[in-house]
Amino acid sequence: MTEIRFELLADRRRYALIDGENVIGAAHYRDLETDTGIERVFFHTVVDEAYAGQGLAGKLAAQALADTVARGYKIVPVCPYIKVYVRKHHEFDAELITPTPEHLAILPKG
Repeated sequence: MTEIRFELLADRRRYALIDGENVIGAAHYRDLETDTGIERVFFHTVVDEAYAGQGLAGKLAAQALADTVARGYKIVPVCPYIKVYVRKHHEFDAELITPTPEHLAILPKG
């Protein structure tokens, strides 16, 4: 196993965990541009079962949220994993926005 790295795949609208050439986890998002700036809506986070139990989902969430804040964007937690993560990690409290129907409308269907 190679070193697992974190990457923003902006063209695919996701943050990824990559082992060698394989994407083994991702935090999917959509951006909503508002009058006050960009609101990044996280709607799905997944890590391959073969990598379970290594704390990778938490590392992915931490890096994705930190990058979002560093860009000056707000965080809209729709994904169940991200919702739980921000409840436990209060360093993101000032950047959180409660999801609205407008946020949900930009998410992929199905």
